[in-house]
Amino acid sequence: MIGSDSSQRDTADALIGRDRDLHTIRELAGVGTGGGALLVSGDAGVGKTAVLDAVAAGALAEGTRLLRAAGVEFEANCSYSGLHQVLFPFQRELEKLEVPFRDALRVALGFESGSPPQMLLVSNAVLLLLRTVAEEGPLLLIVDDLPWLDQASAAVLGFVRRRAVGIRVSFLAASRTGVQYLNDCGALPEFRLQPLDDESAARLVAHRSPHLVPSARRRLLTVACGNPLALLELPSALPATPGPAGGDVPAVLPLSRRLEAVFGSRITSLPQPSQRLLLLAALEGVGDLGVLQAASRQTDDGYDLEDLGPAELDQLVYVDEDARRLRFRHPLIRSAVVENSTSSRRRAVHTALAQVLVDQPERRAWHLGEATLEPDENVAALLEGAARVTLRRGDAVGGMRTLIRAADLTPPGADRSRRLATAAYIGAEATGSLYSAQKLLDDARHTVSDPKSSLHSAAAAAVLMLNSDSDIDTAHTLLVDAIEAGTHGYDAEDKALIDALHTLALVCFFGARSELWQPYHRALDKLTPKAPPVLSALAKTFSDPARTGITASDELDELIAQLDDVTDPVQLQRTGSAALYVDRLGDVREAQWRMVRMGRDGGPARRHMAGLIHLTLDDYLTGMWDEAAQLADEGLQLCETHGYMGFAWYFLYAQALLAAARGEADRADTTAERVIHWATRRKAFGAAHYAHHAAAVAALGRGDFADAYEHATAISPAGHLASHAPHALWATMDLVEAAMRTNRHQEAASHVEAMREAGIAELSSRHALLTHACAALSTAGDDQALQLFAHGLDVPGAERWTFDFARVQLAYGERLRRARATTESRAPLAAALSAFQRLGAHPWTERTETELRAAGSAKRRPGTARPHTLTPQELEIARLAASGLTNKQIAERLFLSHRTVGAHLYQIYPKLGITSRGMIRDTLES
Repeated sequence: MIGSDSSQRDTADALIGRDRDLHTIRELAGVGTGGGALLVSGDAGVGKTAVLDAVAAGALAEGTRLLRAAGVEFEANCSYSGLHQVLFPFQRELEKLEVPFRDALRVALGFESGSPPQMLLVSNAVLLLLRTVAEEGPLLLIVDDLPWLDQASAAVLGFVRRRAVGIRVSFLAASRTGVQYLNDCGALPEFRLQPLDDESAARLVAHRSPHLVPSARRRLLTVACGNPLALLELPSALPATPGPAGGDVPAVLPLSRRLEAVFGSRITSLPQPSQRLLLLAALEGVGDLGVLQAASRQTDDGYDLEDLGPAELDQLVYVDEDARRLRFRHPLIRSAVVENSTSSRRRAVHTALAQVLVDQPERRAWHLGEATLEPDENVAALLEGAARVTLRRGDAVGGMRTLIRAADLTPPGADRSRRLATAAYIGAEATGSLYSAQKLLDDARHTVSDPKSSLHSAAAAAVLMLNSDSDIDTAHTLLVDAIEAGTHGYDAEDKALIDALHTLALVCFFGARSELWQPYHRALDKLTPKAPPVLSALAKTFSDPARTGITASDELDELIAQLDDVTDPVQLQRTGSAALYVDRLGDVREAQWRMVRMGRDGGPARRHMAGLIHLTLDDYLTGMWDEAAQLADEGLQLCETHGYMGFAWYFLYAQALLAAARGEADRADTTAERVIHWATRRKAFGAAHYAHHAAAVAALGRGDFADAYEHATAISPAGHLASHAPHALWATMDLVEAAMRTNRHQEAASHVEAMREAGIAELSSRHALLTHACAALSTAGDDQALQLFAHGLDVPGAERWTFDFARVQLAYGERLRRARATTESRAPLAAALSAFQRLGAHPWTERTETELRAAGSAKRRPGTARPHTLTPQELEIARLAASGLTNKQIAERLFLSHRTVGAHLYQIYPKLGITSRGMIRDTLES
C-alpha cells in the first residue's frame, strides 16, 4: 500500500488534489460525529490507501481513536484474522465485557480455547466492545484491501457497520473497483475515487520527479491518466536526460498490467536475499517480525531481517514499529513478489513457516497443505483438525475450504470420500453452495464404490436431490440405507447420525406418507441413551400431529424455554419446525427472527430460509399479511440466489394463499398448479398438499365450492384425517364448508367426527375454534349450531387467528340470519367485515357485505364499488336460470356439472344484489 508519508503529498499535511475527496469521505463516513460507513473504491493505484491514511491522520489529530486492519490474500482462509488485527489493542477492554460475550470473543480471536461461538454472538460481542470504547470518544475503523478480508471477520464487521450510526463508530473500507469479493461485509455506500485531474497530476510529478525532461514528463502524464501510483512509480523507468522519444516509456497496456510490470522489475532488481525475505513476508501474511525471523533461520537460505534494507529504501515495505509488523506499501507489491517467485521456492517457504508455527495449528496446517504436492495422510489429518477448529468458531465457509484441501491431500479411499462428503454436507446445509456440494459428492463417488457408507454423504446427496429433478423416494432410500448400514451404533452423540436423521425427517415431511416415516421411528427407538429432545418432538409434531402432536407438549415446552440461551441456528430451525403444526410459531418468533437477521448479515442461507418460512406462515395465521408477502418474496429470492429451488414451494404456497384470500384467484390457481405439477412428479405430496390448500381457499373465495371440495379432499378424504399428512389440519374448515355448500352433509359430518376423535381441539386455540365451527356448520338444528359457534368464538386466544376467527364470525352471522335472528346477526357480521377489510380479503368482504344488507344493514362501506359486472359464463347461466331451467338442465346445456352451476349462481346473487332465483329475470331486464 502507499503509506501516508509516500503518497501524492506536496506538504506534510495535505494530499495533492484530494481536498474535496477528503471532505466528502469524512462527511459520508460520519468521522468524528455520529458514525457511519463508506467504501472507497477505485482503480489500482488511484490512491485509496493514501486517502485512508489522510483521513486517519486528520481523525487522530481531532482525538478520534483509530483501528486498522488490512485484508491479506494469503490469510483469507484464516478465520477472524482481520478481526484479530482490529481488536488486538483492546484486550484490556475486552475483559470488561459480560462473560458470554467475552468468552466468545476470546475463543474466536484464538486467545483461548472453548466451545464454538456462534457468529451472531461474536458479532454482538464486537459491537458491545466497540460501543464501550466509543463512549470515551469517537472511533474510526479502517479496513484496507477489503476483498481479501477473511469471511468470518467480514461478516462480523458487516454486522457492526450496519449498526454504526449513532454510536460514534465510523467504518471506512477500501477496495479496488471491479474486484469480486470473497466475503460478505454487506452492501456499503460507495464513494468512487477518481484519478487526479490534469493540474493536480502535473503538480504531483513536478513535486516528486523534478528531474524528468519535459518530453518524458509529458509522456508520463499521458500514460498515467492521472493515476497517482503510476505517476509516482513510473518515473524510475523514464529518462532524466534527453533520449529517443518515448524510447524508455512502457507500451500502452491496461493499467493493472503496467503497474504489475513496474513492481516486478523493481522486485527483481533487489538483491536475492531481499527478494527471498519479501516472499517469506508475502506468504506469511501477517507480517509478524518474530515469525519472519524464525522462519528465515529455518530456511537456511542465506537471508534474515537485515536484508529488508534495500526493500525499505526502495519504498516497497516499511516496518510498523507500534505493531511490530512488516507492511507492504501496496497490495500489488505483495502480488508481484509472489508472481516473480518459483513454485519450488514458494513450497520451501511454506514448509519453513509450518515448522515455525507449531503453536498455531490452524495456520501451520494450512502452510503444510500449500507445501505438500503428493497425498499425505498426516497433513490431511492436520488440515481436517484445522477445519474442525474453524467450524467451531462458526466459519462454515472457511471450514469447507480447509476440508476440501484436506481431501485433496488424502490418499484415495474411504477417508478421502468422507472428507469430501463432510465438505459437501456443509456446503448444502450451511453455506448455500449447492453447486460446489454436488461437485464434491461426485468426487467422493469416484473415490469409493459405496458413498452411501458416509452419513454426511447421504445427507448432502438428499438435500441436493430435494433441489433437483430426483424424486422423494430415491432420497429416502439413500438416507435409510446409509443410516441402517452405518457403524454408528445408534449413538445419540454421533453428529453425523443426528444430522442424517434430521435430513430424513425433512424428506419424510416432503413425501407425506406413513411408510416413509417408519424407518425414522425405528432409528429413534434405537438411539442410545435416548433421542435428542428436538428429534423426539419432531417425530410427534412434524410427522402426524393429528394423532401424536399433543404428546410432544412437555418436550416442546422445554425446547422453547431454552431458546433465549440458544445461539446455534440449527437448533433454532429445528425447534421452529417442531412448533409449526401445534400452532406454537408465536412462541418461537423471536428465535426465527434471529435466524433471519443472521442470514441478512451473511449467515447460513438455509437457516435464513427456514426462519422466513416459519415467520411467513405465522404471519398468515395471525393476520400480518403485508409482512407475510414481503417475507415470502425475500424467501423466494433467497431460493433463486442459492439454488434451493426444492424449497421454493413454501414461498410459492404463501404467495398463492395470500392471493387466494385477497381475491386474486387466477394468480392463486396458477401458482398452486405450478407447485402441484412440480410436487406430483417428484412424489413430494407434502408440497402438493400445501398447494391444494391454497387452491381450495381460492375456490371458496370465488364461490366454486365443488372445486374447493376437490382440492380439500386431495389433502385428506372426507371423514378421515390422512395419516402423516400434517397440512390436513390447515384445511379442515375448508373441507367442511365446501362439503356443506355442495350438499355433502354426510361427508361434512363424518369429517367433524374424525376431528373430534383425533382430539385436535387440544392442539391449540385455533384448532379448538375450527373444531367447534366445523361442527356448527354440519349441524342441522339451528339452536345447537348457534351454540357451537358461540363456544368456538369464546375459546381463549381464538381471536389471535385473525382470518380464521373472522370466517367463523361470518358463518355465525349467516346462520343467525337464516335462523331469523336478524338483529343478532349484525354484530358478528360487522366484526367479520372489519377484519376482512383490514386484511384485504376481498371475496369475504363482499360476501359479508351481502349478508349485512340482507340483515337490514343497507349502508355500504365507503369506497366500495357497486356490484360487479357478470362474466360471460355467469351471464349465460343467469339468463338460462331466468328462463326457468333447473341447475341440472343448465349444466347439461353448458356441459358443466350441476354443482358448478350452483356455485356460479351463488356468485351471481351478490353481484346482482339479489337474494333469490326468482329475482334474476327482473334484475336482468332492468
